[in-house]
Amino acid sequence: MIQKSNKYSIIIKLKIMQQSNKQLVLLRDDYELLKSYLNGRYRKSAFDRRNAEELHSELKKARLVSKDAFPPDVVRLNSTVRIKTEGKDEITEWILVTPDEADIKERKISIMAPIGTALIGFRKGQKVKWQVPAGKKTFTIMDVINDFQ
Repeated sequence: MIQKSNKYSIIIKLKIMQQSNKQLVLLRDDYELLKSYLNGRYRKSAFDRRNAEELHSELKKARLVSKDAFPPDVVRLNSTVRIKTEGKDEITEWILVTPDEADIKERKISIMAPIGTALIGFRKGQKVKWQVPAGKKTFTIMDVINDFQ
């Protein structure tokens, strides 16, 4: 069963992407790794299983590109992302990682977490809406840093 707040965050993201005619863009290597997680090749928590269906749905719609063709301002695995909460002056920075590397103290969030699933494929300057325990929030992606070393 999909957690209600996670389901709404994905639906909101898909509606925003449809309205702006933006297709999810993923690095081919990231796509293969994410598919491996979804297919159970790596250990998943109960929380991950709930998000797996939604992530799988998004992956089906993605346009896969090589490193050379990947836009530098699009959020991907290992991106450093700076986001601003609507109505606040605070900017937070996160690194989007695989579940086994997630560590909130180091500001590393899992791609399988609702915020990770909501951010992947969005570009610098775009707004992302998702449900958090305190209610629906809107965030603007202020910067995306991708290091392809």
